[in-house]
Amino acid sequence: MDLFAPRHLIVILLIALVVFGTKKLRTIGSDLGGAVKGFKQAMKEGEAEETQAQSSPPPASPPPQLTTHPTEGAAAAPADASTSKNRPAA
Repeated sequence: MDLFAPRHLIVILLIALVVFGTKKLRTIGSDLGGAVKGFKQAMKEGEAEETQAQSSPPPASPPPQLTTHPTEGAAAAPADASTSKNRPAA
């Protein structure tokens, strides 16, 4: 016996009809159809963007900038007279 024989599917549909009712099944069916439609549309848009991205050259990236953060420069800088103002004179 096949699991998805026509008789089995009819019985399953009748049980679903009794449990949910016709109005709820209609709502579920339309929501499911809308979701499938939206998924197909998104897949087509994604494929179109991918095709467009492959056909156009990638944008030129800017050259890397060599900068140091203020905290890194201060920690690495040697102590000078301006930082030792609070020290008593020896």
